[in-house]
Amino acid sequence: MYDFHNIALTPTQAFLLNAGILSVIVLALLRSERKLDDSNPLAMLAILAIFGIGGRVLLEPLPNIQPVTVIVLLAGIYYGAPRALALAGIIALVSNVAVLGHGPWTLFQVVGWGAVGLAGALFADRLLKDGELQLHRVAALAMISAIAFNWIVSSSILLKTDVSMLAPYLLNGLLYDLYHAVGNLVFVAWLAAPLGEIMLRHRVKPSAEAVSEVVTN
Repeated sequence: MYDFHNIALTPTQAFLLNAGILSVIVLALLRSERKLDDSNPLAMLAILAIFGIGGRVLLEPLPNIQPVTVIVLLAGIYYGAPRALALAGIIALVSNVAVLGHGPWTLFQVVGWGAVGLAGALFADRLLKDGELQLHRVAALAMISAIAFNWIVSSSILLKTDVSMLAPYLLNGLLYDLYHAVGNLVFVAWLAAPLGEIMLRHRVKPSAEAVSEVVTN
């Protein structure tokens, strides 16, 4: 009997398979989002966490290309730094412990993605105008965030080596920084607008804004 579990995929076949699975995850999450309470951002964050974990694991064969940085950046823009940091921690911890490997670098990944979420929150007023994402600004920040995240994670080598090794290590990883930056640009073009529209529907309005809207109506 032929053993279908022994089929070996080429890197291209594996990428196409994983991209197809990731697309199914995206479609499933988009459909499930419609059933959520509009005032429940935590449920939306749970959906984003599932997407981030799935995307990171499925795209692991690609060098430094994953949707997490863009997802956390958007979370910072729409939901603020604390929730973006929580999202970063959940994605990093679950994906590392379950599949990718857990160690001291996990903490640096959480710090790196947390910094990305903080940047999104700090620049939210410039990145989101009248409920519309300024995609060119989001793309620029996403590319900068890729390099910042990589450098923060790379600094984990200081746990085992001298600080003099940090600069050569960073220089040696510039190609991977570029992969991450270009990947983020693609994810912004693909995901930012539809995800942003969904996240806006589940964004809790500041109390002053909510009161003003009630009075107006």
